[in-house]
Amino acid sequence: MDLAVVDEGGVQFVEGSPDHGLMASVRDVDRVIEACFSGGVRCALLHPANLTAAFFDLSSGEAGEILQKLRNYWIRLAVVCPPGAADFSSRFGEMVAEERRGQHFGVFEARHAAIAWLAQT
Repeated sequence: MDLAVVDEGGVQFVEGSPDHGLMASVRDVDRVIEACFSGGVRCALLHPANLTAAFFDLSSGEAGEILQKLRNYWIRLAVVCPPGAADFSSRFGEMVAEERRGQHFGVFEARHAAIAWLAQT
């Protein structure tokens, strides 16, 4: 299954398989939104393989489009990205730092840290 509703320690979220491609284009974020609504959750945990090829290159605009669509539906996104799993553009790193002030998007090196962040509502 591409996306599954997970309950871990009372935290419920939709999670993508770590090694499975999920979004070929920004339009595919609709699959995440549909899975969240179907599962009755407002959080998603994804991995680099689940995202579009240019998600981590801020100049592509893909991250902005995906994150805005998720925000429109009040869905929080945590991305588990261990060191070396993806190449961040310099501007992407700046955006992540800015996003840490809010509660909608976060990037984490470990799954347990992402889940802890999702637990904060």
